Amino acid sequence: MDLNYIRRGAGRPLLLVHGIGGSWRSWNTIIDALAAERDVVAVDLPGHGKTPPLAGENSIRTFADALTAFLTQHNLLGIDAVGSSMGARLVLELARRGGVVGAVVSLDPGGFWQGWEIPFFYHSVSVSVKLVKALQPVMPLLAGSAVGRTVLLPQFSARPWAVDARQAQEEMRTFANTPVFEELLDRLAHGEKQQAAPKGSISEPLVIGWGRQDRVCLPSQAKLALAKFPDARLYWFDNCGHFPQWDQPEEATRLILAATSGHGLSDTFAADQRQLQPSQPKVPTAAVVGGILALLAGGVWLLASRRR
Repeated sequence: MDLNYIRRGAGRPLLLVHGIGGSWRSWNTIIDALAAERDVVAVDLPGHGKTPPLAGENSIRTFADALTAFLTQHNLLGIDAVGSSMGARLVLELARRGGVVGAVVSLDPGGFWQGWEIPFFYHSVSVSVKLVKALQPVMPLLAGSAVGRTVLLPQFSARPWAVDARQAQEEMRTFANTPVFEELLDRLAHGEKQQAAPKGSISEPLVIGWGRQDRVCLPSQAKLALAKFPDARLYWFDNCGHFPQWDQPEEATRLILAATSGHGLSDTFAADQRQLQPSQPKVPTAAVVGGILALLAGGVWLLASRRR
């Protein structure tokens, strides 16, 4: 089975791998900036976008196999790769396997939760997706409003009101229409754990980027990610939630291009980025708490109404 994909730009190839419930369009906020310097290949994973589900199991293992087959088919083995969320775990797994990808940037990878973090991840995302499905008839109105995005997206963004309206609507649409979402969510939370890559086993540059306000993959999980991938460098995004390409698109672009330049990140890159970073307004605590409570209350009410 081939994966649906788009290809833009020129230069050294760069693979983009979206997260659970997304599509290649999940990269709309930065794809043009990347394509200005690279030959960008953005895929739809199995059961996402225009790619049909796999005939059997849909999991990190089978998705990594499908990506490897795709890269082999298109003569792209060794391509630099960027992943987001579930896609971030996928590119880490491809790096661990060796010989599949080159330099890797993994943005807020899933799969490094432990203990209470597992049910927190599973149930919070499950409730959110059920609500998104129930709200599809009014989603264009909600996603098109700053107030609506503030209520819909506090789990995913540090500044949900500032997320691009078209991007929010597209992501909420694909969340609701991904046939393998529930299976993948269960396997991500309760399935096979991510295997480690011993120190020295990954020779290509490897950067793990994490939003300091990530409420899906909590920032504390970066410690386990680095323990399993000791060859990686960790990069923190300030004023950023689960999707750096949403909350800090320019900084995410600079990080990706620097990390996959062939030289890896310089020691001064993070310091330089802090100087370039404009001051961002802090997320009002009341708005975040109120948004999450409204989201959960609305979800409970809608689900109860649908049962009746």
